[in-house]
Amino acid sequence: MLYQNKLKNELFYNSLSTILILSGIVIAQRGVVVFRLASKGIIPNDSVVTILIFSLLKYLPILLTLTLFLTILLTLSRWFRDSEMMIWFSSGLGLTSFIRPIIFFSLPIIIIIGFLSLYLSPWATQKSEEYKAGLKNRDELATISPGSFKESKSRERVFYVEGFGDLGSKVKNVFVQSVQNGKLGIIVSNEGSRVTTNNDNEYVVLKNGKRYEVNHETNEFTEIQFKDYGFLIEKKLPPIINVNQVEAIPTLILLASRTNRDWAELAWRVSLPISGLVLIFLAIPLSFINPRTGRSTNIIIAIMVFAIYNNLMGVSQSYIHLGKINPYLGASLVHILIIFIASYLLFRRNLNLPLVPSRVRNFRSKLKS
Repeated sequence: MLYQNKLKNELFYNSLSTILILSGIVIAQRGVVVFRLASKGIIPNDSVVTILIFSLLKYLPILLTLTLFLTILLTLSRWFRDSEMMIWFSSGLGLTSFIRPIIFFSLPIIIIIGFLSLYLSPWATQKSEEYKAGLKNRDELATISPGSFKESKSRERVFYVEGFGDLGSKVKNVFVQSVQNGKLGIIVSNEGSRVTTNNDNEYVVLKNGKRYEVNHETNEFTEIQFKDYGFLIEKKLPPIINVNQVEAIPTLILLASRTNRDWAELAWRVSLPISGLVLIFLAIPLSFINPRTGRSTNIIIAIMVFAIYNNLMGVSQSYIHLGKINPYLGASLVHILIIFIASYLLFRRNLNLPLVPSRVRNFRSKLKS
């Protein structure tokens, strides 16, 4: 039918623009944290993009859930605002007539949310942890970007390497500033190489360079020419970000587990696609716009409802983790509550009735008088 095709097209374009905006917000927010760590030298510059991609995959199920909710809300709100909904109502359609095409549109997105929540997000978290563990084991020379200064973990040396050769085993045009025994030392060399000893310690051996030393107490200045000069490469970068490891456990392992912590994580993963389905029925009645109120009133209320819904799921997850509630009851109680609210709102809006019954409004007026 005409209204179904028009509805699906508008839902598609609104969902595309919404997910791009939300993804940009998440990347910008996480980028501030990651770039701050990179500027302090805690993580290498070449790992920023990889860490941001893993972070986006982690939060993508929630982003898609919010995208689906806002897409339905914005589309139907525009139809109410531009009186298009009145035309469809006049042709014999009711508010419940929009449930079926919206579900057909939303079902693939809900399946994607379930796949991301149950499989891809744990995989991304696990790979992120493995990647960060690999970064921790990188030596300080491997974190140096050619053409930039890099401070060592101990803050006793500052490196500058113009370029690398032979797969990183050779260094060219090296500048090293160090502080040893109260003396400031500066080393310059045109070339050098990495050398591994029998006890797995790695050194950089510089060739045909000069070392300058300055004693601040006596103001003595010393220049030394050397043929070979080696210094130890520090290993093990400090930890980057602490992540709850349960988020990286595969879903199949959580199903076989019997601990409250694993049950709580499983309840959260299952709740995300369920909440996406429930929010469909909640977005339809919330899309109604009263001409006497502002255009953004229902949007603000809807965002507050979404935030409360997700916070309640988080509280339920915490209670399951602490063992204060049965996992099955805790995982379903919040959804049952929102389904009841959505059914009530949908019933009242479909019959064009005010959300608050007249008996309640009369009782409130009597109390005020």
